[in-house]
Amino acid sequence: MKNLFEVAFEIQNFCLDNKWQFCFIGGLALQRWGENRVTQDVDLTILTGIQNEEKFAEKLLSKYKARINNPVQFALQHRVVLLKNENNIGIDISLAALPFEEKMISRASFHEFYNDISLFTCSAEDLIVMKIFAERIKDLIDAESIIIRQGDKLDIKYIKEELAGLAELKEEPELLDILDKMLRENL
Repeated sequence: MKNLFEVAFEIQNFCLDNKWQFCFIGGLALQRWGENRVTQDVDLTILTGIQNEEKFAEKLLSKYKARINNPVQFALQHRVVLLKNENNIGIDISLAALPFEEKMISRASFHEFYNDISLFTCSAEDLIVMKIFAERIKDLIDAESIIIRQGDKLDIKYIKEELAGLAELKEEPELLDILDKMLRENL
């Protein structure tokens, strides 16, 4: 696990050197807010806006190896850059443009995981929103673990507002029912 934090710290420094707005999401952020679980890669999001994705993808590819063929085309189509470091540790970078993503990055904060390794991670609330929005079984389990661990420290109103907006975009209002059920059962 320490290797993942070191890879994350390296890419964080790359983002800072380029003056990019970013934060870590996924398994690394879960280590901060929820139940620890094994994660195999580093997930982060970089605020690119619309029509700047290619520039960001190419800059990232100047530093890291691609995990797939045609990585820039894939990034433009799926808004994700799939990379690996020299030790083949995966780095998944979401190219952010939505108002929610911009807000998430602005709300992120540093957290020390190991001596001298502090990472800029999304908030617990934003991680819950993303996990429920993803709606995979493991993501729903992760969201519930954050609710259990963070409890009354969570800004429930914020979570509901942000999830409602994304659920509307996805045309899946039932995402709010999933959240309400988790809150009823765990708070």
